[in-house]
Amino acid sequence: MTEKNGELVQGTLEMLVLKTLALEPLHGYGIALRIEQMSQGVFRVNPGSLLPALSRMERAGRVRSEWRATENNRRAKYYTLTEGGRKALEEERQQWGRQIAAIDRILEAQS
Repeated sequence: MTEKNGELVQGTLEMLVLKTLALEPLHGYGIALRIEQMSQGVFRVNPGSLLPALSRMERAGRVRSEWRATENNRRAKYYTLTEGGRKALEEERQQWGRQIAAIDRILEAQS
């Protein structure tokens, strides 16, 4: 992520990648582009962060990959969400919701 537009809280990148792949299988560039589009330009994913995250998620069984031809007839590694990835996404969404609610309570606290 670039600091210019927005910096993600630690651990958020993987959750956003899982959500993106829940919509459809994509290659790395497609994932980065989709996150930027969905965040309306607030987040830009750095390939130096994305590729290691995808590797970690693949080792953990959250995503799987296969080489395919792109729209431009180039070879690219496409990532697909696994059932384990779907479960992990739901758990992370619930945890994120609890964290947002807690932060909101703190910010709204009156002295």
